[in-house]
Amino acid sequence: MAAIDNDWLPAVDAEFKKPYYAQLYQFVKEEYSKTLVFPPADEIFSALHLTPLSKVKVVIIGQDPYHNVGQAHGLCFSVRPDVDIPPSLVNIYKELQTDCGYRIPNNGYLVKWAEQGVLLLNTVLTVRAHQANSHKGQGWEKFTDAIIQAVNEQDRPIVYLLWGRPAQSKMSMLTNPKHKVLTAPHPSPLSASRGFFGCRHFSQANAFLEENGLAPIDWQIEDV
Repeated sequence: MAAIDNDWLPAVDAEFKKPYYAQLYQFVKEEYSKTLVFPPADEIFSALHLTPLSKVKVVIIGQDPYHNVGQAHGLCFSVRPDVDIPPSLVNIYKELQTDCGYRIPNNGYLVKWAEQGVLLLNTVLTVRAHQANSHKGQGWEKFTDAIIQAVNEQDRPIVYLLWGRPAQSKMSMLTNPKHKVLTAPHPSPLSASRGFFGCRHFSQANAFLEENGLAPIDWQIEDV
């Protein structure tokens, strides 16, 4: 795992000293040594590396990394530029187009969002190849809860986009009155038509940021 060396470190440093994290670390280390695990080990904390705590404006919470070869690189919903856009992200792009008029790009690489302050956080940060949720319940949830708690404690306007029940299960942690929480069904093909389409979360997030004197997110992903 690549070390965390920005302002997330003091926020989560206490977690590294807890018994659950020692067990998690050992589990993850063994998994990488004996089987194929995603994302690559040096990209497990990409969401934190690309979006420092002090820069977080928007939080999008996913479940666990994509589990097919070459997809996951440490940001929820995002894939590398040369990989087919997954169905959920296709639907995210469709909603963005309807909501804000953005053009649908030819790739699913969301680093541009992360660099503008969109924390793209999975609740579980690793997964075995071709086995969705295979690292669930090993301790990552406690670690990512600490990340969410650190964001909740930030004394400035932040927007949370909670899509689907797993993300919405974090709502009880979001107690900061300066923050805005938006909820919708998950963008997967199974549920997008039940209210994700038409939720207008992207324009609402930007309106909230602008109302509070912050620059909006440029959601347009460029073609490669």
